[in-house]
Amino acid sequence: MTERKPAGVPFETWVERQIRLAQEAGAFDDLPGYGKPIPDHGDDPDWWLRSYLDREGLSAEALLPESLQLRREIERLPAAVDAAHGEAEVRELVRALNVRIAEWIRLPSGPMLPIHTVDVGEMVERWRAGRPAVPGGDGTPSPSSLATPPRAPRRSRPRTRLGAYLRRALSR
Repeated sequence: MTERKPAGVPFETWVERQIRLAQEAGAFDDLPGYGKPIPDHGDDPDWWLRSYLDREGLSAEALLPESLQLRREIERLPAAVDAAHGEAEVRELVRALNVRIAEWIRLPSGPMLPIHTVDVGEMVERWRAGRPAVPGGDGTPSPSSLATPPRAPRRSRPRTRLGAYLRRALSR
């Protein structure tokens, strides 16, 4: 079909001849849906989009703006954390999501939604809380697994030089 239409031959006749030659050569024999009726899609104007997503194995979420995709991933993160097999896997899940969130914050696109990075420590604690306690020899949790190391008290820092001066002056 790369050849030019000869002069003096009507366009319709030339196209019909090209189609007939292709049919005789068997060019249309292995097409998907050959010999089947054309499917009825009803009144759905997006039937072609739905069939494309099904054919490619994609979900309709792929069509959402990135900010909405990130929001959905943040909502689903607790379930993914609960299904994780180790702390390293939890940290990697959260790290990968936080990288995508940070990239979106740097160059936002689509609807501007407030999206913040996820706290890795909080997700690790959630994962640990969902794990069964390590049983001791008698079936009860060992005291060492229940003990948490004590936290050192945080020193509050003065926020300004004046605050530092006042603290020193009052402590004398």
